[in-house]
Amino acid sequence: GDYVDTRCFPDLPVKMGCGRSRGTRRNTRDLFAKGFGNKGLPNMTTYMTTYKLGDYVDIVCNGAIHKGMPYRFYHGRTGKVWNITKSAIGVQVNKQIKGRIISKRIHVRVEHVKQSRCIEEFKNRVARNEKAKSDAKRTGKRLAILKRLPADPKPGYIVKASKKVVNVMCAVPYELLA
Repeated sequence: GDYVDTRCFPDLPVKMGCGRSRGTRRNTRDLFAKGFGNKGLPNMTTYMTTYKLGDYVDIVCNGAIHKGMPYRFYHGRTGKVWNITKSAIGVQVNKQIKGRIISKRIHVRVEHVKQSRCIEEFKNRVARNEKAKSDAKRTGKRLAILKRLPADPKPGYIVKASKKVVNVMCAVPYELLA
């Protein structure tokens, strides 16, 4: 029947039937689906990866593992490790709610987490700059600008047409045949 015991479900409205779903995994059919050829359980490198406090990690839900799966909002987000437990990792993620950004702390199992490459380019650039500084100090030459600069506009050039006659195409006016 359409009767709902509101003592068991105080948050649900009394109306039953073809309403919208309100479950925690709603609208995740494609979001948590595994790609073609990627079905099955995760490999051992997922479990053997070591995470340290302060590491940046990407939260990517693995649909094959239902335990410790984060809510769908956090899928694809990058956060910072703030806690490590036996089988899960505490990740600090920023979430925008209306006009403010709130720092959320969630625990996610290791199957739904992977090392992020977001800081890789920054670390490489810092190492490259430090090497350039030490080389300049050792050789006594003046140091070039190490800051990132916007790309210059592409140089102009002249397009030369071939010697052939250019055939100009245009619309033919409509003629009424009576």
